[in-house]
Amino acid sequence: MHGESKMIRWLIWGLLLLISTLSSSSSPVTAGFVGVEDGHFQLNGSPFLFNGFNSYWMMSVAADPNQRHKVSQVFRDAATAGLTVCRTWAFNDGGFHALQISPGVYDESVFQGLDFVIFEARKYGIRMILSLVNNFKDYGGRAAYVRWAEAAGVQVQNEDDFYTNQLIRTYYKNHVQKVLRRKNTMSCLRYMDDPTIMGWELMNEPRCQVDSSGNTVNRWVEEMGSYVKSIDRQHLVGIGMEGFYGDSIPTKIKANPSSYKVGTDFITNNLNKAIDYATIHAYPDAWLPGKSETTKMAFLEEWVALHWTDSKTILKKPLIFEEFGRSIRDQNQTYSVRDRDAFLSKVYSIIYNLAKNGATMAGGLVWQVMAEGMESYYDGYEIVLSQNPSTNAIITQQSNKMAALKTRTQHHLRSRY
Repeated sequence: MHGESKMIRWLIWGLLLLISTLSSSSSPVTAGFVGVEDGHFQLNGSPFLFNGFNSYWMMSVAADPNQRHKVSQVFRDAATAGLTVCRTWAFNDGGFHALQISPGVYDESVFQGLDFVIFEARKYGIRMILSLVNNFKDYGGRAAYVRWAEAAGVQVQNEDDFYTNQLIRTYYKNHVQKVLRRKNTMSCLRYMDDPTIMGWELMNEPRCQVDSSGNTVNRWVEEMGSYVKSIDRQHLVGIGMEGFYGDSIPTKIKANPSSYKVGTDFITNNLNKAIDYATIHAYPDAWLPGKSETTKMAFLEEWVALHWTDSKTILKKPLIFEEFGRSIRDQNQTYSVRDRDAFLSKVYSIIYNLAKNGATMAGGLVWQVMAEGMESYYDGYEIVLSQNPSTNAIITQQSNKMAALKTRTQHHLRSRY
């Protein structure tokens, strides 16, 4: 049995390598759009490395024209700090300031808020990653879609029906189509034709408790990734995963915090041919409560390095460290801005050192940047660049290092030919 088990593991490994070869073909790159070539991000034939940020709240705030200056302030301060990629929500399903009030019914004023966000980002040279639904109940998420299906007379069991129920999948596809085909009222460009958008993200942090293997999510990713590509082949598509491993390579599960499985599989999910790049998130304080700082930082380094290696050797796709941060208002810890700055410096060092080694690691997006006067949104992770000079300096330094690395990488690639 031992020999047979070993043979099976080798067969699985070989199959994954074959799939990676088939799935890692470069995406067609249109001039002005960020694309993927040979496992790296490219823009107009040059490597695309970056430092960026999350600001999930932008559409909701910009829905009120009197509050749009806050979006402008963040983009202005971010551009000054050298940040060139922003990730935000292109969803708000039901509830307050909903974009999608009910299936297929949209609030035009909120959509115009998203129009403004994309238009304003373009002014400051910032590329956008737009997420299309939430795993969690904040801003509606999967739960809203399940409620809508239940109201339509569909018998549902739980939120994980989001991935399998035909009506719910149709609701999601309709939302995808609505967003991608949206004509921006300010630029007059359809979103699917706007190079300001770097890529679409299928979901923020997908999870599936009824199937820990990752297979249910994998079928959904395959279907929805292909659907996005059937409408828009100019933009990149990512999943929005945290990076948890699943059953495809069982030995990797131990790399998950506390060997925990959340129903995703970093390997098989990202091997889908419709997926152009991989993502990871990391919150050591939340994932490893009660552990020492040394243990948390050791986990962080191993987590990032392992996913970088897998992205480079198995997936053959670029990797974004898409969410990381340290709260200065954690209930169980007392962290200061100085502690957060030290954490960010550590993360940025990891990103930069891996990016130097072949550009598979493309950059990171800190969670999260806000504007002045947004105290009601504060969650402890907020960074107001104009009010946090020490943090701003660390972020700016990373931006400068990544920009210099991009130039060196470009010269290196040219010297090879």
